[in-house]
Amino acid sequence: MDQSPYVSQAANKPSEPAKKRRHWWIWAIILLLFGLLFYWVYRQHNQSQQAVSGAGRRAMTGPVPVTYATATKGSIGVYLDAIGTVTPVYTDAVTSQVTGVITAVHYREGQFVHKGDSLIDIDPRPYAAQLAQAQGALERDQSMLAEAQMDLDRYKEAWAKNAIPRQTLEDQEKQVLQDQGTVKNDQGTVQYDQVELSFCHIASPIDGHVGLRLADPGNLVTANSTTTLVVVAHTSPITVVFTLPEDSLPQVLQQTRGGKALPVQSYDRTQQTLLGTGKLITVDNQIDTTTGTVKLRAQFDNSKGLLFPNQFVNTRLLVNTLENQTLIPSSTIQHNGAIDFVYVIQSGHAKMQNVKSGISDKGNTVVTGINPGTIVANSSFQKLVDNSQVFQSKVKLPSSDDTEDNVP
Repeated sequence: MDQSPYVSQAANKPSEPAKKRRHWWIWAIILLLFGLLFYWVYRQHNQSQQAVSGAGRRAMTGPVPVTYATATKGSIGVYLDAIGTVTPVYTDAVTSQVTGVITAVHYREGQFVHKGDSLIDIDPRPYAAQLAQAQGALERDQSMLAEAQMDLDRYKEAWAKNAIPRQTLEDQEKQVLQDQGTVKNDQGTVQYDQVELSFCHIASPIDGHVGLRLADPGNLVTANSTTTLVVVAHTSPITVVFTLPEDSLPQVLQQTRGGKALPVQSYDRTQQTLLGTGKLITVDNQIDTTTGTVKLRAQFDNSKGLLFPNQFVNTRLLVNTLENQTLIPSSTIQHNGAIDFVYVIQSGHAKMQNVKSGISDKGNTVVTGINPGTIVANSSFQKLVDNSQVFQSKVKLPSSDDTEDNVP
């Protein structure tokens, strides 16, 4: 019996599970090929890295060029660093003591004035009129006193002849005393008005520089006002106020109690430019409990005017000087955790030597563990290991010019 064509096609068509198995094998082969390719690339990369490392190690086996430095024997200062504020010795904010209109301003902004130089004039006419009135009253009462005194002299002569009663003489004596009190009161009024008149002419109370003009002619000023008319600052000499931790106070007091004047250096914000060198003049009498610091004041000559009022500066207070110390450049010291070491150059080889570091200043550090004259490496530390072979590049002495030395 003939089969139906539809039955024949269904029989020849692959089953669904067989198709899925075939796709799985194809993906497995593709993943295996990718894995083999990745392994090959990884192996080639490792071989190239090993070749480069081997070449580097072979290159480092040769002498390492090193810059040398020589340990020296010398002195070094012990400094305390702090931030300070420039403060004038005197700063006067001048205000008016009388009421009136400004008639003249005699100073220029930024001008240096001397004590007594004229700064501002206030209209003096009202105060001159008051003074004239007081002087007139004084002259009148002085005349009345003179008249009373003459009457008293006549009454004394008359009483001596029993021409007048005793009471008349005594009354005249009291009249003279009253007139004397009136004259004294008038004299006080005149002196007060003279002072008031003098307040119309404002003069500089100190030597110093004046600031910007704060009042102009025609401005009305009032007595006992808080409005400042001019500020005068004494800038030469000038002081710097700075603070130190309370833990540093004992070593400062130990020096100052012996009468020693401690030097103070003042630098700008970048700590590159020296603005002035002065001396410590006083220590505050109490510690600030909120910050645990104490204020100190140093005085500077400031002849060049580099220190400006209210300027922030970096100060360095020299509290001690250590003598006969072994000094090496700070850049030669290497660190391994809490251990400091240097590479000592001996017979063309760099040998590790542990040292103990002390204080540092101006690029030099005090060390113990090596002697003055010892040659140490000052460069190429990333290539150096213990007993590395080195060759001389240049010998550098601390605090001096580079010089060529013969190194054993």
